[in-house]
Amino acid sequence: MRTAINRFEPFWGLTLQDQINRLFGETLGRASEEGSITTWAPAVDIYETEHELVVKADLPDIKPEELDIRVENNILTIRGERRFEKKVTEDKYLRVERSYGSFSRSFSLANTVNPEAIRAEYKNGVLTLTVPKREEAKPKQIKVNVEAPAMAAGR
Repeated sequence: MRTAINRFEPFWGLTLQDQINRLFGETLGRASEEGSITTWAPAVDIYETEHELVVKADLPDIKPEELDIRVENNILTIRGERRFEKKVTEDKYLRVERSYGSFSRSFSLANTVNPEAIRAEYKNGVLTLTVPKREEAKPKQIKVNVEAPAMAAGR
């Protein structure tokens, strides 16, 4: 008599995406059941132009006066908090996907920028920080003077 051993395949019949979603869903589900708070970090784009460095951060539902923007030792730090508003009781929510709580993002600044002249603008939930480059760091075009060829002596 032969005994067949069946191997347990918890992900049998699932696509790779389903497997990943299930794996992360179980892990995150356990974490939230244990009461641990997930941290979040707003999405940030950083780009450079000829004259400045620009940082754009998505910060919807955050009051501008609750943002803390600092530069210390050439590190730009953006801090704030998105609070979960209790206008609706928790049992009335059908889904909560947005992250809430405190956040902090830090970025190293190159020595080529002037942190003393940072400008901040907050519009439509997007914080835009403009960090001008120092004059000596800006590209300079050098004009080349071309002299007329010297006439051969004695002609």
